[in-house]
Amino acid sequence: MRAAQVKAFGGPEVLATVELPDPVPGPGEVLIEVAHADTIFVETQVRTGLFRAHFPVEPPYVPGGGVAGTVTAVGAGVDAGWVGRRVTSFVAGSYAERVTAPVTAPTPVPDGLDLRTAAALVHDGVTAAGLLEHTAVGAGDRVLILGASGGMGTLLIQLARARGARVVAAARGARKSALVRELGADAVVDVSAPDWVERARQALGRPEPTRAAEAGAEATTGTTPEAVAGTEPVADTEPVADAEPVADADAAADVVLDGVGGELGLSAFPLTADGGRFSAHGAPSGGFAAVSAAEAERRGVTLFGIGDVQFGEAEARRLTAHVLAEATAGRLRPVIGARFPLTEAAAAHAAIEGRDLIGKVVLDV
Repeated sequence: MRAAQVKAFGGPEVLATVELPDPVPGPGEVLIEVAHADTIFVETQVRTGLFRAHFPVEPPYVPGGGVAGTVTAVGAGVDAGWVGRRVTSFVAGSYAERVTAPVTAPTPVPDGLDLRTAAALVHDGVTAAGLLEHTAVGAGDRVLILGASGGMGTLLIQLARARGARVVAAARGARKSALVRELGADAVVDVSAPDWVERARQALGRPEPTRAAEAGAEATTGTTPEAVAGTEPVADTEPVADAEPVADADAAADVVLDGVGGELGLSAFPLTADGGRFSAHGAPSGGFAAVSAAEAERRGVTLFGIGDVQFGEAEARRLTAHVLAEATAGRLRPVIGARFPLTEAAAAHAAIEGRDLIGKVVLDV
């Protein structure tokens, strides 16, 4: 079978298409013919050798952790009824034509939902749904989402709104800002503006949409999730025009969901209300937001991190079934900004690292 393999730590060019032996399902396992492989940003970082304490892999290895496809064979002790079922699954080494997984790992894909959409929900949908549960986002909560135009951010907007929250989405540039507004964000803040923190505080304190959101939508009229879901990376345009910031010391977020990390995430911490919740679960900037635990304790802010979105098998299946059902019902729509064939996994990683994409990248196998 064909697979994309990391030959050595380094740039996207270290990903090469190779021929590997076909996997054979062992006892308690199923064989999945992969239709689409999920990708997430951290896979590009692991490929460079980052986060080795969390991801102890050594080249050569096949990256990836999630697939959508069809069960074609089962191992000893597995019900033959699995054969022919369309499923998603968390599974290591998913940049491949075929993978094996414990029979306890796959989740059936409902009729009416295509496998590409299902693949786009394997990681980001499950993490988004679980994160909102863990941070107890509920009706009336003011939620600030950093990295709102990414694969998970676009889902967080929709799921948080479904819970009755008021969402302020932070994105970079006019096109990304317009997209997150169309996905349901109540207000949008362009983080390319030097005073974005003040503008975010303004947005959190206003019940009506800010002029920033309106300006962003007007600047790119006609931009829809479908319009950006092509095969080419989508570049941003000029920063969104914004209203003059209005001082409001009481304006703050009940929940801050930081999917970016670094200085941007750290700058968002003061926007968390006393007694609120701050999740530092993303690190595409190169590191998680280094929030002071002492300051959080002083203000009564509950901190969440990457460990809080590492789910056990049963919880992952429950969350997977939930987001697949929501997508099947038309209430949740992942934004796929680009698709690449398995043989172009290196180009997919280069596009992800370029940060011009809206939504996420899926590999077509």
